[in-house]
Amino acid sequence: MLKATAGTPKGSCLTGKDDRMLQLRSTEGAIEGFFISLKDEAASLLAAVSHFLTGRGVRAYLVGGFIRDHMLGRSTHDIDIAVAAGGLVTARDLAAAHGGTFVLLDRENGIGRVVLGTGGGLPGARWDIDFSTLRGSIDDDLAQRDFTIDAMAVPLHMCEERTGASLLIDPFDGRQDIKQRRVREVSGAAFEADPLRLLRAVRLAAELGFVIDAVTEEHIRHHALLISSVAGERVREELLRLLAVCGGGRFLAHMDRLGLLTVVFRELIPSRGAEQPKEHHWDVFGHSLQTVLATDFLLREGEWEYGGKDLLESVPWSPEIAAHFAREVSHGSTGKSLLRLAALLHDVAKPQTRTIEQDGRMRFLGHADQGAAIAAAAMRRLRFTSREISLVETMVRHHLRPMQMSQQGLPSRRAVYRYFRDTGEAGTDTLFLSLADHLATVGPSLNEAGWREHTAIVEHVLAQQEEQGAQTRPARLVDGHDLMDRFGLTPGPEVGRLLEAVREAQAAGEVVTREQALELVRTLLSGEETE
Repeated sequence: MLKATAGTPKGSCLTGKDDRMLQLRSTEGAIEGFFISLKDEAASLLAAVSHFLTGRGVRAYLVGGFIRDHMLGRSTHDIDIAVAAGGLVTARDLAAAHGGTFVLLDRENGIGRVVLGTGGGLPGARWDIDFSTLRGSIDDDLAQRDFTIDAMAVPLHMCEERTGASLLIDPFDGRQDIKQRRVREVSGAAFEADPLRLLRAVRLAAELGFVIDAVTEEHIRHHALLISSVAGERVREELLRLLAVCGGGRFLAHMDRLGLLTVVFRELIPSRGAEQPKEHHWDVFGHSLQTVLATDFLLREGEWEYGGKDLLESVPWSPEIAAHFAREVSHGSTGKSLLRLAALLHDVAKPQTRTIEQDGRMRFLGHADQGAAIAAAAMRRLRFTSREISLVETMVRHHLRPMQMSQQGLPSRRAVYRYFRDTGEAGTDTLFLSLADHLATVGPSLNEAGWREHTAIVEHVLAQQEEQGAQTRPARLVDGHDLMDRFGLTPGPEVGRLLEAVREAQAAGEVVTREQALELVRTLLSGEETE
C-alpha cells in the first residue's frame, strides 16, 4: 500500500563514491608502477584467492572492470581473473575449496563463475569471481577484449603482499582513457568478435558518465545490425543495466542515434515518422522517447525540457512510492527500469491501428490492447521473465485507463476498485505512465490547469487505495459455499461473477455486512431471472 503526498522532491539521483576496496595509484616518475594497498575485505579475498592459485602453480591476473572501477573509486563485488590454466577447472576447484558455488558461464570460451559468501574462511559478503582462460599471453588476451578501459591487468600475486610495487599492464592506454572519461574500442574487430559490445559501449558510458570515442561511435553505427544476432538473454542483461542508470531515458535516445534501438526493438520501426493528431507535439516514435524522458522526470531522476520542478509540486510522491519503484522485480530489473521500458513501448501499436474518420479525426482504436501483446512478444524474444512481461504488458494495456475512469470528475470508489483489480501490482506504475504520456503528448504546449487536473486524479486514486485499505482484496463477507447453500446454485462461473459483484460493492462502500451481501446476491439473481 502506497502513501502519497504531493510536493517537490528533496534531491534526485543518489550519487557518490564508495570507499576504495583496492587502492591503485600511479607512482611518481614511473610509467607502469603502482602501489597496491591491501586493507579491507576485498584485499583479504584477493590475497586468499591468490594464495590458493599460487599453491597450485597457476599464473593469474586481475583484469577488466575490477581495475577500472577501483581506479575510479567505485565499489564492486564483481572480480575478473584470467588464468593460464583452464578457467573452468580453476573455478570449480576454488568453489569446492572455499564452500562457494560454481556457475558455468561459457563452456566454449572456458569462463566460469565462483559465487562466494559466508564461510570457507573468506570474507562474508557475496562476491562473484569470474575466471577466464588466457588466450595466449596476457598481452594477447588484452588485445581481444572490448574497450581499452577494460583491457588492463595486474598480476594477482601482488595481492598477497600488504604493500608493494605492482605492474599495471596497460598496452592500449586504458588508464589515459579513464582520465579522459572515454569509452574506446581496443580494435576495429571488437564488435564483430562479440556484437553485444555494441550495446555494452552505451551501457558503460551511461554507468560511468563517460563519452564514447568518435571513431568507436562510427564503428557502432556501421555494425549496429549485428546486435540482432546476440542471444536475447544477453541483450536483456545489458538493456536492464542501461535502464537502471539514473536518468536512463536519455541513453535510449543515444542508442537510437547509434542505430541500435530499432534493431533491439524492431517493433518500433513503423512508429518512426508515424503521424499523430494535432494535439501531439511529436510523431509516434518521438513521443515514445519523450515519454521515457518524462518518466525520468517524474521519478525525480531527470529534467523535463518543457517545464521545471514546479510541475512536480502536484505529483504525488512519498518514501513508499519511491520504494515501490526501487523494488527488485526480477534479477536485474526494478520497478523504475520496467516503467521506462513500458514508456518506450506504450504506443507501439499506433501505426497499425491508425484510422481517419469521415470528419477527418485520427483514431487509434485498440492500440493499447494490441500494443500490450506486441510489447509482451518483444520481451519474450529478449528472454524477460514472466513477471517482468506481465508488469509491462499490464502498463501498456491500461495506460489510458486513469483518465478514462475519471471523465465525470474524480473516479468513484467502484472505479478505483476495478482499476486496481485489473492492474494489480502495476497500478501505481500505470498511473505514473499516464502522467508521463501526458507530458510527452503536449510538450511545450502544456496546459497547467489540465496538468493539475490529471495529477489530482492520480493523487485521489492513490489516496483511495490508502484509505480503503487493500481494496483489491477486501475482507470476505460471503464465499461460494454460502451462495450455493442459500440460493441452490451449482459450482460454476455464475458463482464467481456473483462473488466479484459483492467484492466490488464492498470496496465501493455499498455493502458492509454479510446480510447486505446476501441481499445484493438475491437482487442480482432476481434481475437475471426477470431478464
